[in-house]
Amino acid sequence: MPRPRYAQVSLQDTPFYHCISRCVRRAFLCGVDDYSGKSYEHRRDWVESRLLELAAVFAIDLCAYALMSNHLHLILRVDLKTATEWTLEQVLQRWHLLYSGTLLSQRFLRGETLSDIEYLTLQQTTEVYRQRLMDISWFMRALNEPIARQANREDGCSGRFWEGRFKSQPLLDDAAVLACMAYVDLNPIRAGIAKTPEDSDYTSIQRRIRAAMQGKNTPELLPFVGNERLNMPQGLHFEAKDYLQLVDDTGRIIRHDKRGHITAGTTTILNRLNIPIDNWLKLTTNFSRLFKGPVGTLESLTDYCTHLQRRRRQGAANCQQLFS
Repeated sequence: MPRPRYAQVSLQDTPFYHCISRCVRRAFLCGVDDYSGKSYEHRRDWVESRLLELAAVFAIDLCAYALMSNHLHLILRVDLKTATEWTLEQVLQRWHLLYSGTLLSQRFLRGETLSDIEYLTLQQTTEVYRQRLMDISWFMRALNEPIARQANREDGCSGRFWEGRFKSQPLLDDAAVLACMAYVDLNPIRAGIAKTPEDSDYTSIQRRIRAAMQGKNTPELLPFVGNERLNMPQGLHFEAKDYLQLVDDTGRIIRHDKRGHITAGTTTILNRLNIPIDNWLKLTTNFSRLFKGPVGTLESLTDYCTHLQRRRRQGAANCQQLFS
């Protein structure tokens, strides 16, 4: 029986989660439907625009994404620290970018004076909004629901557009985050619709590469901040150049029409995380098949299951084999 989202999220163990949503109908979310011959390519713009908009509003960072023809992959990071530091006014301003709020919140933002009981009620409502703005389920709801409505209007139909629930995987440590990010970024290459990461449209890797070529950062995506150290800023614990090179090397190996290997410079990141190259190739080509639940080292998985009072460690054999 599927577990509810609150029973899968443990911010004590990890803020990183891999989320997948799939289209329920035969008609494609994006791309060209081979059955009908109709192009839905423009819908990728809908999804990407909405995704980047939500990342700027929620206390949830976007680490990686890939928008495929009938499904999408996201890697999200819940920013608990930032959410707790927002003032009442900041929370309401962000919520009102997406929803209308209540009469009290509208009056407050217009600068009207509230009575003591009204202000107390507003404070309670604001705390509900604060929790929602760092909730992955609310993030996915705010992403999927408008896209479904827009696609249904375009198709002239009603009913479900997405499969029942989005899938969610906790990524319990840096090794799991790295492997899942590369798996997501290499989706178009494995599918044969792109030859190189920079040609992979509607992916985070393309956005990062284009920004790097211009000597810029990607403010829409969680930044790379290097190896762990004291006074560590929030971000991904890898060097940007190492990650981009590692994804490029891996993509060349995955494609049968390109010769390639993991270069000596990029093995550093794998050695630090204790991931052999053979294991790395398995992870980046079969991640979703290998793991249906939480992912990480066996120690991380054990801690996660202990905190959530789970008796069974789902995927323990693959975690031990591939991350040890």
